[in-house]
Amino acid sequence: MAQLYARVTQQIIEAISAGVGDCRMPWHRSGNDIGAPRNAFSKRAYRGLNVVTLWATAEAKGYVSGGWATYRQWLEANAQVRKGEKGTMVYFWENRQAGGRDEGGDEEGDGANRRCFIARSYMVFNADQVEGYVAPVTAPLSEEGRLEKAEAFFDAIGAEIRNGGDQAYFDKGTDHVQMPAFGQFRSAHGYYAVLAHELAHWTGAKHRLDRDMGKRFSMEGRAMEELVAELGAAFIMAELGLANEPRRDHAAYIANWLQVFQHYDRAIFTAAARAQAAADYLIARAGAGLPERGGSLPITDNNMENAA
Repeated sequence: MAQLYARVTQQIIEAISAGVGDCRMPWHRSGNDIGAPRNAFSKRAYRGLNVVTLWATAEAKGYVSGGWATYRQWLEANAQVRKGEKGTMVYFWENRQAGGRDEGGDEEGDGANRRCFIARSYMVFNADQVEGYVAPVTAPLSEEGRLEKAEAFFDAIGAEIRNGGDQAYFDKGTDHVQMPAFGQFRSAHGYYAVLAHELAHWTGAKHRLDRDMGKRFSMEGRAMEELVAELGAAFIMAELGLANEPRRDHAAYIANWLQVFQHYDRAIFTAAARAQAAADYLIARAGAGLPERGGSLPITDNNMENAA
């Protein structure tokens, strides 16, 4: 388990460090494939930290495709991973029966019924690493169609959004999101990326997901909350098929993130799990018009990251 945390954390540290100059993090996506990475055959999107690590690998290696699969899956599709190609690790949490006796030494006691999360991992390869595979051609949604989808998505969430001024923020006291006027942004994508970020903060209110990163990371809690919002916005933008560009005003947090990762090897796991919960919450509200809910989703530091 410790090796898993260390390996993934080091990969994220290297990816963030590589993008410091232009503030481009692994989750800032633009170009041909801006959606979430998916299993090439089941079409299921990867989730949580798996999204970030696969994006980071694609950025570092120059992969264009968003399709990934295991060696066996490629083989079963009559495709061959090229010799010398290295896989990328994805992981998931398996809920298993905890072994051992309870505190009283009774195998039939309550302790025998305890369950725990066990990290499991396996390797996947990008479609650009294989030969003999032709991806199915799908007609992409037009730019106009994607922007209409985004507008409908954010409207359906039902958050109070006020426009004006030159700053974007979530106001806890009034429970509203403040956004500069649409025309102040260089593109519609930029506007929606910032809105997604602030709505990710909005999900953390006590009567929604009740998220307080300061409880675990104390002084670094503010930076970690910003990371949750960054990742949550990235997941939402990928869902909508919109580019997610860097924000210069977040450059100050990069050093904080690197410092936290070096001291807490599970920090990126926690942030990604909270970010996925935030994205799931927004997607659920947009899709089903859910009412406000109290309390938090049943997530822990070992939140299940279901790989595709």
